Amino acid sequence: MEADLTAIGRHLKKHRNERGWSLDRVARESGVSKAMLGQIERGESTPTVSTLWKIASGLRVPLSGFLVAEGALQRPTMAPRHHDASGMIVTPLFAFDPALGFEMFLIEMPQGTLSESTPHAAGVVEHLIVLEGVMELRLSGDWQTLSAGDAVRFPADQPHAYRNQSRAPARIHDLIHYPFNP
Repeated sequence: MEADLTAIGRHLKKHRNERGWSLDRVARESGVSKAMLGQIERGESTPTVSTLWKIASGLRVPLSGFLVAEGALQRPTMAPRHHDASGMIVTPLFAFDPALGFEMFLIEMPQGTLSESTPHAAGVVEHLIVLEGVMELRLSGDWQTLSAGDAVRFPADQPHAYRNQSRAPARIHDLIHYPFNP
């Protein structure tokens, strides 16, 4: 099942309206242009995962708040998949749970994938576990290679990037912990 563009737009509008924010305010808080936000709300544009992260961080909501239907029972084999222009495919495994403070994704990275991320909200921590293949993670400007079985935890409130330069696809689990209750 693919992530529905109109659903992403509805989630954006819902989060924006809950705060009483205009598109201008969301643009200021997220660094995403008002025009792009409008296109996303209308279901006219496919946002990259990086763009969704900017919006989620600006609104102080978890990423899964855009990719998972509210109240949906989460089963990894039935979760929506979000494809972005970088080539990355993100499947929510567990939507954000306020009692636990985390959400978890399966990330698939075909050869040639490069996904660069701006800092997430202060205190957000990512935990990566490489399931298959080889990927690279950039932190503090340095690339480090991670292979199947490797795991790393890092503060995600800094610029970071993922890439796959190998021939085989890479698959990783990404558990994201939020120190706040969005």
